[in-house]
This record gives sequence, structure tokens and C-alpha cells, in this order.
Amino acid sequence: MPPVTPLLDTVASPADTRSFTLPQLKQLADEVRAETIESVSVTGGHLGAGLGVVELTVALHHVFETPRDIVIWDVGHQAYPHKILTGRRDRMRTLRQGGGLSGFTKRAESEYDPFGAAHAATSISAALGFCAARDAKGDSNKVVAVIGDGSMSAGMAYEAMNNAAETTGQIIVILNDNDMSIAPPVGGMSAYLARVVSSGGYQQLRNLGKSMSRVFPKSLQEAARKAEEFARGMVTGGTFFEELGFQYVGPIDGHDLDALIPVLQNVREMNKPVLVHVVTQKGKGYAPAESADDKYHGVVKFNVVTGEQAKAAAGPPGYTKVFAQALVKEAQKDDRIMAVTAAMPSGTGLDIFQKAFPKRCFDVGIAEQHAVTFAAGLAADGMKPFCAIYSTFLQRGYDQVVHDVAIQRLPVRFAMDRAGLVGADGPTHAGSFDVGFMGALPGMILMAAADEVELARMVATAAVIDDRPSAFRYPRGEGLGLEMPLVNEPLEIGKGRVIREGTAVALVSFGTRLAETLKAADLLAARGLSATVVDARFAKPLDVDLLLRLAREHEALVTIEEGAMGGFGAFVLQELAAHGALDRGLKVRTLALPDVFQDQDKPDLMYAQAGLDAAGIAGGALSALGLDNAATAGRRA
Repeated sequence: MPPVTPLLDTVASPADTRSFTLPQLKQLADEVRAETIESVSVTGGHLGAGLGVVELTVALHHVFETPRDIVIWDVGHQAYPHKILTGRRDRMRTLRQGGGLSGFTKRAESEYDPFGAAHAATSISAALGFCAARDAKGDSNKVVAVIGDGSMSAGMAYEAMNNAAETTGQIIVILNDNDMSIAPPVGGMSAYLARVVSSGGYQQLRNLGKSMSRVFPKSLQEAARKAEEFARGMVTGGTFFEELGFQYVGPIDGHDLDALIPVLQNVREMNKPVLVHVVTQKGKGYAPAESADDKYHGVVKFNVVTGEQAKAAAGPPGYTKVFAQALVKEAQKDDRIMAVTAAMPSGTGLDIFQKAFPKRCFDVGIAEQHAVTFAAGLAADGMKPFCAIYSTFLQRGYDQVVHDVAIQRLPVRFAMDRAGLVGADGPTHAGSFDVGFMGALPGMILMAAADEVELARMVATAAVIDDRPSAFRYPRGEGLGLEMPLVNEPLEIGKGRVIREGTAVALVSFGTRLAETLKAADLLAARGLSATVVDARFAKPLDVDLLLRLAREHEALVTIEEGAMGGFGAFVLQELAAHGALDRGLKVRTLALPDVFQDQDKPDLMYAQAGLDAAGIAGGALSALGLDNAATAGRRA
């Protein structure tokens, strides 16, 4: 047989696929899958989700006229094949690297990314906005939202679907079912039924039946409606979506282009809200991913042939593991301690807790709002809930933190993982804002760990706080390699610790920038400037006595935090001003993350860009003292 001519090399944009035959589309899908695997083997990233939607991606760009037709991918984990087909193939090996492609969809990156996504369950709401804008302008383009079954556990998806029928006459939602067992086995019969239900002939017959039934008495009309709905529900399981105003089509095999293409062509012509139920397999087409428990959801660099992932050099345990082990210790002493996570048991370390206490650990799915109020209910009835949520995801439940926890002064303990910058995941996953939004709440106790020992002690501290809410933050990555104590002693609430005494400038660190702050003190010492170094431990309540002493005894005071402006530094300034400490000529600098959303890069480089490495901290101190202003100004610009 003659060699097969590669097709992917001929695809500069999705328009190039629209003349392809079905055999050519199948070949293209195979090539896109291989390209995805090769790219992620070099960069690392989210692999399994993308492999699961290769055929769906090819079919969507073949059937719809993107970018005129809008396709919105929920979360964005599965968007790598989409990037390959939309003119970014030559940059795929820069994924999640500094200056490279984002790991998610991003409006600034391509006209084929109409809406940025990295948090779950936003696609249908955004798509509905595009539909309403289209309708208002009198346009006729199609709008498609692709949402995974995991994201369908988030209430926002149903809020959007409930609003769809009243908002627009045409929207297509594709439910990518790759995990939950909500569908019967997919085979030839279900594919055939899906094609029939989405076909124009079926729609005409259904509409005719509805018209004829209007001459019946109302009781018979209702009986006919229920009979038709029940019959389709028995076959397809679509009754629930029909109640929300959507025509349900499916389930269909998401890897069968013979089934996908005609169904998508049919629903493209339907002028009503439609939900297409597509069943896919995470990691499809790559044996190591198919056989892995997590289907290679997130991977580091790996060997394409064997699937073996690169092993990082052995180092200290990560902060997430330290948190989990410390929580297990506390739970062994107190059977009221419970743990709550929102679809991130391994990401937050609570899989460790779950193994030790399976009946005291709750994974509520992608539902941060529910997680917070659920924890509040536990606390209200005397339990000691630890709600472990990534800082960036806790933003989704902030209203519940305010109303259901803080106002009621309930002792929910928030473990805020991934605080600060997160490297390759970029701005959508950075934990930049929690100090400001949690510290603003009356009664909240807010801590940040400088190292792994401090984190373990903060877990113990939160366990004994039983009269108000508390929160503690810690970063992604490894600890410093410190020896862990056998017993984690609770901290004295609202008290910092002096690490090093000096005279010229006080460096007050909140969180894991303490190690860099100590290095900055060494740089200043080399210039003959003596620095006091303080680990604040608490942003709320602040150690006011210590701050006032530092203000009296030093010419300048510098705060350091790995969070956005309006956080720890702002709290310190507020207290210093309230006590008149600024009236005596104290020079102050507040070092925080810059007022931009920093793109992905290596964390060390990102902190250097933010001026939060040793050199940047020393530069901030020199600026406060009136030294090297030009150099430090250039660095902070």
C-alpha cells in the first residue's frame, strides 16, 4: 500500500477541514491525537481530557464555521486539540511555559478562543451571553458550549440552563460525559436513536403531533405530552434536561465520527436550545493514559513510548501533604474534626485524611458554595470542619463565607491551598486575593505559614479555635526540609515572632517569603544595614504591640506578602496610622504582587518579576531608606 499522506500539515485553520471526507476526518483525528501526546510529553500539562475529545474537536470545527460560529470549552483542560487545529500547532511545545501558550483557552491568544476558561461550569452562562448578543444584533451564527460531566455538578451550569429557553431561541450545549455513570451503554442502537431524535423529519413529526394534540381536551393534551416525554426519557434519560427547556439528543459515542458528524449537522439547524449527550473516554487512544486511575489528567514530562513520567528529584514533602498529615494527627485526638473538599481530594491532600477517616471526609463535587455552607452546618451542630479549597476556587464561595460563616461567627476552618503564585497554571489559578477578602471579615482569624513546621502548628491552632472562623494559607510546592515535631503545638493567637534583631529597617514577612526575607537581610547586612526580620504569622488579628515596637525602634518598616495589594501590608498601615506611628516619620513600603495578572512562568521567575525575591525585598528596603531609588524603581516598574 502507498504511504498515507499526512493531513494535519495541510490544516492551517479549521476552514481547511470542511471539505474533508469522513475517512479523512478520522485520519486527521488520529494525527491530532498523536500531536497532542507528543506536545504534552515535552511540556507536561493536562493530557487525558484532551485525548478524550479529539474526535469531538475535529467534528465541531468541521461542522461549524468557527470562528464565526462560537465554540466555548468549559474549564479548558481539554482544549489542546482545539489549539492544534486553530493555528497554534507550531507553538504547542511552549504550553504553560513563560511567554508560551496558556494551558487554557485565552481570548488574547486567538480569535478561536471567544471566551477564556479555567474554572468549571462557566461555559453555558457565557454561551448564553453570546446568544443574547447575537440575537440583539440580528446575526445568525451558532453558539456551542462544551461542558464536562464534572462541571455539571456545579450549580452555575443549571442556573444558566434554566435561563436559556427564556433568553434565546438557539443554543447548543454538548455534555461531554467521560466519567459519571449517567448514561446507558453506547452502541449502534443509541447512536441510531440520537440521529433520529435530532433529524428534521422527527422534529417535523413531533411538531405536527403537538399541533394536532391542541384540539384535544386539556387532560388528553397533558397525557400525550407526558407519554412522549416518558418514552424518550426511558430510551435516552433526557427528561431532566427537557424540563429545563432543552431538546435532549443522545447519548452518542464521542469517538465515532460516523455518528457525531450527522448529529452535529442536524442540531446545527435546530432553532431551539439543544443538549447533545456525548460519551467519551478520558485518555482515549493512549494506552498508559487509558489504564491510569486519573487517566493522566495532569502530567509532567513523560516518555511517549512507555508513558513513564519524569521523576522529580527527591525533596521535602509538599505543603499539601504536610497539611493533610497534620490534620490526621488532630483528628486522631478529636473525633469532631471533619474534612470537606470540592472535587479536589488528592489536590488538597484530603485523600490521605479520607483513608484514615472515610466517614469524616466529604467530597461535594465542583460546588464550592455548597462546600462552605455545608461546613457551616457541620460547625453549627458542634463539629469541627476543615474546609480545604484552593485559594482561587474559594473565591467562588465568598458570599457563603460572608453570610453563612462569618456573620454567624461559626468556627469553620478554611485551609487555603495554592496561595500565592502557581507557576504553569497561570493567573486563573493563582491564589492572589484571599488575604484581602478573608481579612476584611470581622472576627476572622487569618494565618499564613512561613514553612512546613508553622503550617502544622497552624492546623493545630485552627483545631482549638472554636468560637469564630479561621483560615490559614500555604503555597503550592515543597517545604524547606525542616524536621517536623512529634507534637504540633498551637500558636498564641495574634502573636508574631522575631527571627532576627536589627536596628535600621524592620522586614515583616507574612507567609513563605520569609526565607527570601532572611536572604534580603543578608544582602542589606553586606551594605552595612542592620535588619530586623519578623514572621508575622497572623494578618488578623495583627500583633499590634510588636508592630508599634518595630515602628519606634527602626527608621523604616517593610511588609512582604505573596498576595495582591490591599492585603497584609494594608492591614499593617491601617494599624500604624490608627496608633499614630506614621506621624513620627516612619518610612514604610508594602511589597505585594504587582497590580497585574501575571502570565504563567517558573515560580522563581514570577516572584523575581514581582520584586518578592531576596533582591527585590532588599531593594524595597533600600527604597524606604532613600537609597538606590533609581535602581529599585526600575526593578518595580
